[in-house]
Amino acid sequence: MNDIPNYFIYGETPRPLDIGFLHVELISQRQHIHHGRAEPHMHEQMAQVTFWTRGGGTYLIEDKSLDFSAPAVSFVPSHVVHGFDVGPNSDAVVISIADGVLPLVGVHSLLALDQPIMLRSEGRDPTWEGMRALMLMAHEEYITGQPGMEKIVLPLASTVLSFMARLSSQAAIMRSAGPVALASELKQLIDLHFREDRSVGDYVGMLRSTPHLVAKAASLVHGKGVKELISDRRLLEAKRLLLFTVRTVEDIAYETGFKDPAYFSRFFRQRTGEPPGVWREGQHAGAFAEAGRPS
Repeated sequence: MNDIPNYFIYGETPRPLDIGFLHVELISQRQHIHHGRAEPHMHEQMAQVTFWTRGGGTYLIEDKSLDFSAPAVSFVPSHVVHGFDVGPNSDAVVISIADGVLPLVGVHSLLALDQPIMLRSEGRDPTWEGMRALMLMAHEEYITGQPGMEKIVLPLASTVLSFMARLSSQAAIMRSAGPVALASELKQLIDLHFREDRSVGDYVGMLRSTPHLVAKAASLVHGKGVKELISDRRLLEAKRLLLFTVRTVEDIAYETGFKDPAYFSRFFRQRTGEPPGVWREGQHAGAFAEAGRPS
C-alpha cells in the first residue's frame, strides 16, 4: 500500500462532489463491504459526523485507537485518516457533508470544524439521548427525500455538533470571531502548503494580515505558534505514511517537505523519542499484539 485509501463513501471510488453534497446512512448499510472493519482511509472533499447507536469496538483517528461503547459520537474533517473495528451488532448514523457546504454548518455550530474529535458517553447526561434523536431524525429525513431535505438535515447536524462542543467543554470557542476565523484559515493554508519551504511571513502574506495578529490567533485558538503548527502538520503526515503505507523513510522525508532524510529523522526523533523506522515497527508490533489478544 503506497497511498492511504481515499473514498467517496467507504468502498466507493472518489468522484467530484457538488458543492452542496449531503449524504446520510447507517453503518449497517455497508456491512457487506466492511464486515465490521473499515480500514484506515480518508475523504478528500467531505467531513463526517458519526453517532454510534449500539454496539462498540475501536475507532481510529490518525494514530490514535479509541475503544468505545455506544453511545459515542465523532466529527472527522476531510483529509483526516480514520477507520473502525466493531462488533457484529454495532451500528451508527453517519452524516457526510461536502466541504463546500460545511461553512453553513459552522455558522450555527459551537464546535470548531477544523480538527477531529470523538466523545464517549460517561454517566447519564440527557444530551446523549438528544443527539441520538437528532441523528435518527436526520436519517429519516434523508431517506424520505422530501423537498428541502437539506434545510432540515444541516441544522440537525449543526445542533449535534454544538452539543458535542458543550460535552467537550469547547464552547469556549465562542471567543471573538476574528481570531477563530483567522486561525482556521491559517490551518487550511498549512494543510495546503506544509510540504513546501514556506516561512511564517509567507503565511502572514497569504492571510493578508500582520505577524502579531496571526501569532495571536494561532495561540488563542490552537495554543501554539505558527512554526509549531507547521511542524505538527509535517509530523502528522509522517506518522500517517509510516503507519498506513510501506513507503521508505527517505521517501516519506521528501513527501513531508524535508530535503534531507537525516534531518527528517532528527526532527521525528525529537518529537516522538524514536527514529521513524523504530516508531513504525513499534506501532505495527503493538497493533499485532492487540489483534492477537483473546476477546
